[in-house]
Amino acid sequence: MVSLQPPVCEFGLPAVDFELPGTDGRTWTLTECTGDKGLLVMFICNHCPYVKSILDRIIRDTGELEGFGIGSIAIMSNDPQEYPEDSFENMKAVSEQHRFPFPYVIDITQEVAQQYGAVCTPDFFGFNADLELQYRGRLDESRMQAAPPGVRRELYEAMKQIALTGRGPLEQVPSMGCSIKWRHTRR
Repeated sequence: MVSLQPPVCEFGLPAVDFELPGTDGRTWTLTECTGDKGLLVMFICNHCPYVKSILDRIIRDTGELEGFGIGSIAIMSNDPQEYPEDSFENMKAVSEQHRFPFPYVIDITQEVAQQYGAVCTPDFFGFNADLELQYRGRLDESRMQAAPPGVRRELYEAMKQIALTGRGPLEQVPSMGCSIKWRHTRR
């Protein structure tokens, strides 16, 4: 397992469109999951201990952000041939078990992850209503274990600020997680 940190936020970078199959049987596009005030694009997977440690907080925060007009989508871009726990069938099971309040989609070609510049799971991209990047930080100070209850909700606060002002915070701490599991043909 390789632990990586994504680069800092490139403010104003436009969101990349996509058309990806979801665990709910629908095909999702950028427009369909965007809220009136913005969009949170999350690169996650089933097997990563960093994701597992904060999954309940991701669910809580995305649910609350919906009330501020922020839509959310989770994209799984790992190679499921090498990591069977991340298979589409297992994605369906995880999303049903945890009652995801957002679409959970598979990026089987890994093109969407490449276009976004995603490097790890979790990797968060927060966009404003104009679909300009305003946040590329962590959920909170959790690592492979969840941080204690009551820590600052950095992602939630940033996305709420984006919903209210259209701008993200200038200071952001990068997320940290397992590297995206690229197909061997990529390298």
